[in-house]
Amino acid sequence: MRLPRPRTPRPLRGPRSLAGQLFAMQVLLVTVVVAGCVVFAYVSAGRQAEETARRQATAVTCAVADSPAVVAAARSAHPTASLQPYTERLRRDAGVDFIVVMATDGTRWTHPEPSVIGKTYYGHTERALRGETFHETHMGVLGPSVRVVAPVRDPEHGNRITALVSSGITIESIGEQLRDQVLALIGVAAAALVIGGLGTYVINARLRRHTHGMNAAELSRMHDYHQAALHAVREGLLMLDGRRRVALINDGGRELLGLADDAVGRPVTELGLPEPLTGALAATEPRVDELHLTAERVLVVNSSPVSGGEHRGSVVTLRDHTELQALSGELDSVRGFAEALRSQAHEAANRLHTVVSLIELGRADEAVEFATAELELAQALTDQVVGAVAEPVLAALLLGKAAQANEHGVELTLTSDSRIDDGLIPPRLPARDLVTVLGNLIDNAIDAAAPDAAGPPRTPAAGPPQVRVTAHADAGELLLCVADNGPGIGDEAADEIFRRGWTTKVPAPAAPARGRGLGLALVQQAVRRNGGTLTLGAEDGGGARFTVRLPLRPLPRSRDGVS
Repeated sequence: MRLPRPRTPRPLRGPRSLAGQLFAMQVLLVTVVVAGCVVFAYVSAGRQAEETARRQATAVTCAVADSPAVVAAARSAHPTASLQPYTERLRRDAGVDFIVVMATDGTRWTHPEPSVIGKTYYGHTERALRGETFHETHMGVLGPSVRVVAPVRDPEHGNRITALVSSGITIESIGEQLRDQVLALIGVAAAALVIGGLGTYVINARLRRHTHGMNAAELSRMHDYHQAALHAVREGLLMLDGRRRVALINDGGRELLGLADDAVGRPVTELGLPEPLTGALAATEPRVDELHLTAERVLVVNSSPVSGGEHRGSVVTLRDHTELQALSGELDSVRGFAEALRSQAHEAANRLHTVVSLIELGRADEAVEFATAELELAQALTDQVVGAVAEPVLAALLLGKAAQANEHGVELTLTSDSRIDDGLIPPRLPARDLVTVLGNLIDNAIDAAAPDAAGPPRTPAAGPPQVRVTAHADAGELLLCVADNGPGIGDEAADEIFRRGWTTKVPAPAAPARGRGLGLALVQQAVRRNGGTLTLGAEDGGGARFTVRLPLRPLPRSRDGVS
């Protein structure tokens, strides 16, 4: 016994693509519409053909019934002799299938088939005998036909009905005419179906290319994933079209850029963003890890163009770099403190060696005097800072910056009117922002006052390099003022100093200026974030003076934090 061969199971096919489904639906729809039009046209053409045949037969019948020759022949003893040639000639000219002239009793006097002349007419004559002209569809010698029957009146005998006339067109003739029309109609329908199918194929091929052959379920699932991903990603995502308008933005992008819900559809130039950031968003070339500032944040911007034969827009990602930049600033401060401690340790070692050498030389008194003088200077500065500034973070910052300034040959002093009592700075004013503001201002002042600072040379009248710091807090306001006796800032640069990238430092060729010029921009950002003001002034000796005023009470935030 021979066993049947096992069948290989067919692989399961997934749902047809959206373009394929639409193509099948559109082809079916076009076919149904064309078929419906053909049926409607066929029925309309049949009715129109019958109506045309009826009107044609009516015209011929009435013309024959009103002919004087027919009236005269009806009076004669042999009407067929004169009427047969007349009706046949008229039948051929008028395009009807038969013209029958008959007596009132239905006896035929004329007919296309001579063999039936003299026989009785098959149709109805009662209404014609009553003087009516009517039409009907009836079986005759030539088959079923559409015919019209009319009476013949003799005016010389008081319009008495002396004969009847019937003419018509057979159903077969009407069908032949209708078949010709239907063939033409079928040809037009076939052409319409082909053109509709080709158009549908072209449209769906384009749709298939844009939907990448996915079906409706896959597109719906992708849309759900797309929306979920947009709302879940913390980083900002911004998509721009070819005209640099916002095509899509997620919640993170709105938060980082501070945009409202109506941002979609607006050009990037109308979003109210800083000019450098607007230029980066509107650029057509790729951007990689660029730092840009908004009113409250430091953003890392990356953009990549979307191209497919032509520029279709770009995709921009935004990352919040504010905390990282603040931590970087704090790390720079710590690094500066470490360098200052290293320098102090080096100097302390030199002083210790000096004290030891004086003792070995037997000059103990001079050794004690030298060591005591150094301790008194350091302790005096510490006592002054700690006594005036009770805020531990600011006190530590000032002591570290003093050591750092000393290493650069700059004297850092705290003015006599400085006073910050314990508990005056509220918790809502972050210590990190205070470090950012005061630390960057002191660093810039040290760089400007240092003997080897870049820029115009120092004048002898300016005196030794010096940085003066004022830190004062009362019940309503925190005042931080940092002044130096360096070359100062020109009027032409007064509007540019808070812009990202502005710096007077000249980097070495091997060390690009990436990341420079952020200090004052971060200071301005921190001041704005806490509702304060930042003012640039000039010292009498030619240096620069930066004054920061921060409210200690909750106040409405100011849109413009720079005076």
